[in-house]
Amino acid sequence: MHDFELMISQRSKAIDVSGIRRVFELGAKLKDPINLSIGQPDFPVPETLKEAAIEAIRQDKNGYTLTQGVAELRDAINRHLTSDIGWDMNSSDTMMLVTSGTSGALLLAVQALLNPGDEIIAGDPYFVVYPSLAELCGATFVPCDTYPDCRMTAARVEPLITDRTKIVLVNSPGNPSGVVLTNDELKDLVDLCKRKGVLLISDEIYDEFTYEDAREDGRCPSPARFDDQMLVVRGFGKSYGCTGWRMGYVAGPASIIREMAKLQQYTFVCAPSMSQYGLVGVFDVDMTSYVEAYRRKRDMVIRAFDGVANLATPGGAFYAFVEVPESMGLTATQFVEKGIEQNVLTIPGNVFSKADTHFRISYATSDDKLEAGLEVLTGLMAQVASAT
Repeated sequence: MHDFELMISQRSKAIDVSGIRRVFELGAKLKDPINLSIGQPDFPVPETLKEAAIEAIRQDKNGYTLTQGVAELRDAINRHLTSDIGWDMNSSDTMMLVTSGTSGALLLAVQALLNPGDEIIAGDPYFVVYPSLAELCGATFVPCDTYPDCRMTAARVEPLITDRTKIVLVNSPGNPSGVVLTNDELKDLVDLCKRKGVLLISDEIYDEFTYEDAREDGRCPSPARFDDQMLVVRGFGKSYGCTGWRMGYVAGPASIIREMAKLQQYTFVCAPSMSQYGLVGVFDVDMTSYVEAYRRKRDMVIRAFDGVANLATPGGAFYAFVEVPESMGLTATQFVEKGIEQNVLTIPGNVFSKADTHFRISYATSDDKLEAGLEVLTGLMAQVASAT
């Protein structure tokens, strides 16, 4: 008889099942829960993009594409990057690769760059995938404590850099906090990484989902506007409601992108063909009204917790990272469980952090559901406040 447990690699055993999935499993037992847990936009994919993908299928564009991506989409992305961050995408020193989501881009990047024993620094709280990316390479994930404001500044990063540090990974707008760093803060990170000989990777999956009060010169702040000797990772799923299409891209030094393309050829092969063709015209689609609607949802969250609990003001994405009041005497996990008892799903902070003091709200839901969920969560906090 086979002992399959003994066959499982240490690499796989070192990675825990996402705490988000555990909440989903709990939520599946509830009847019509108020779901403030999932990072899935609640608006539909724009009709023009749907029709383009459907037409691609009908035209039998369903086979493999070049690993780098279809020419039409590559041209559109290159034009956008030239316009938005000022990189010369026609230079032989710079390349772009279409990937299977931004997670695919990040996985290819660490596989191409990290050796066992290398270190990668990212802010704490962090996107849930980041520690596992290091684990998959035998590298070490080094969290940078950004509490209470969730701002990963150069001053906080510099003391963590060692001779083993190879990557600093910044995520702005951030998940789980929604915090957007300023251009000045990002330039400081660029300067630090250049001075220390460390590669900066900027995860900008929410770049189009940045609110007006966090934009500078009408755009989401980006370190890529200060240097092209870094990797910038972007995607389409969150901003255009097509998370299941698995579409992202990465741009940076050609020597790195070539290695990532080689790895993609032997893993993902290519991004989904119909998704690529469907997104050729994506940069002509105006999502301003949706972003503005989410800005209003953001404001609902801020008003609800004003004077009740602390949170760093989200400048983008659709998350808020809320501190459980110390007076409650509860961990975030315990607070989330109390919310679930009242049919409200959120995510405990220890999914995204070494600490378990905050919980994440996703306000990617209807205004009515959001208002009802906020009433439950603030009500739980008010019960403790009135008891004391």
